[in-house]
Amino acid sequence: MGHKLKIAGWVSIGVVAGALTTVSLQTMARGAMSPLPLEEIQQLSAVFGLVKTDYVEPVDDKKLITDAIAGMVASLDPHSQYFDKKSFAEFREGTTGKFVGVGIEITQEDGLIKVVSPIEGSPAFRAGLKTNDLITKIDDTAVKGLSLSDAVKKMRGEPRTKVTLMILRKDEARTFPVTITREEIKTQSVKAKMIEPGYGWIRLSQFQERTVDDFVRKIEELYKQDPHLKGLVLDLRNDPGGLLDAAVAVSAAFLPSDVTVVSTNGQLAESKAIYKASPEFYARRGSGDPLKRLPVALKTVPLVVLVNEGSASASEIVAGALQDYKRATVMGSQTFGKGSVQTVRPLGPDTGIKLTTARYYTPSGKAIQAKGIVPDVMLDETAEGDLFAALRTREADLEKHLGNGQTAEKKDEVREQAREEARKRLEEEAKKPLTERKLPEFGSEKDFQLLQAIKQLRGQPVLVSKTQSERKDEKKETP
Repeated sequence: MGHKLKIAGWVSIGVVAGALTTVSLQTMARGAMSPLPLEEIQQLSAVFGLVKTDYVEPVDDKKLITDAIAGMVASLDPHSQYFDKKSFAEFREGTTGKFVGVGIEITQEDGLIKVVSPIEGSPAFRAGLKTNDLITKIDDTAVKGLSLSDAVKKMRGEPRTKVTLMILRKDEARTFPVTITREEIKTQSVKAKMIEPGYGWIRLSQFQERTVDDFVRKIEELYKQDPHLKGLVLDLRNDPGGLLDAAVAVSAAFLPSDVTVVSTNGQLAESKAIYKASPEFYARRGSGDPLKRLPVALKTVPLVVLVNEGSASASEIVAGALQDYKRATVMGSQTFGKGSVQTVRPLGPDTGIKLTTARYYTPSGKAIQAKGIVPDVMLDETAEGDLFAALRTREADLEKHLGNGQTAEKKDEVREQAREEARKRLEEEAKKPLTERKLPEFGSEKDFQLLQAIKQLRGQPVLVSKTQSERKDEKKETP
């Protein structure tokens, strides 16, 4: 099965494509094509001709064709996308964890660009951008009407050049400009430290090419500090995803050898695949098993996985696998629900499309798409509660999102009411001083969810969520 990694071995991160996406990178286009619908093709040709002859001013042929392709692909779901020359290069660049920009993962909301999270240590992070900030202008360009890829292009640039973002921060009821100097972003995707004697914390902010090696090194450091580790917290909060082979490797670090980590299913034969906790599914070509150096004790150390609404794609694969095998207790909030695979198919030497080709499933066969991973223990963000969880965006909230193929979805009236109540609370919260509203940094001594995870590992009572409940899909009805 190792050969299938060349088909489904890549996962893009939100900072590249402007969305949270699990992505396969395929080097050859599909050989066979379905018969073309001639009548519809004739209509397309007729429209092209009318635009060329009747539009108020001349339009470039190439622009018309590429815009038509982009519109066709974008109409499918939030994660399918057309890549022009520049965005294709940026996509490939992003999987290495190095690029020149401001350092934010973004998505789209109400026609504006929404910050999913600033990359830790990036210029955007240092400038104080926050999750849920809305970008209304990039330099002098209004964001309304821009595609995600166009917004990414405008925020990218040469090192040491500046870009000004106009930020709408709803929870503070203000709009303000932030000028950021672009630089090469070398994201550090793994952090770790001892929280207290016997209990360690390791955080993965993305799954990149270097993540597995960094993960192994950080685990080694923790065990050097305490060879008899009593418990470990794997923190995947706000982790938007990354490379699939890295997710399989991190899962394999904790699971028995050769068990299924994730499976995928779609129309194409190559979309039907099973990935196991074995080096042939995650080791890079020409290198040995990167997990060989890990302490044997890691397979059995008590484990808690922390997740939230920002945990997506590859991080959901890890959380789902560890939960299914009861290897870890998953704690936090229901995850984003990004459970589809996008294959990148070249259209030429420097253009291509990213097309949704499969859904992925946990080892027990559960679809993650539009549902996410439901924690074993729901946790609020603070001891006072998690009053604004209803306002957070997940895959199921995205326009044209793909269903999970197992349940039908209907508008959740209860959730809509909860959103309205949360908006009112947010208005009141905005009147408080900023210092009273700021959530503590992940891994800090004031990190409420981390403290609850340590209590879980110690066998002590945990303060479960006062406000959260599982977001369920409606079951299909048989007429």
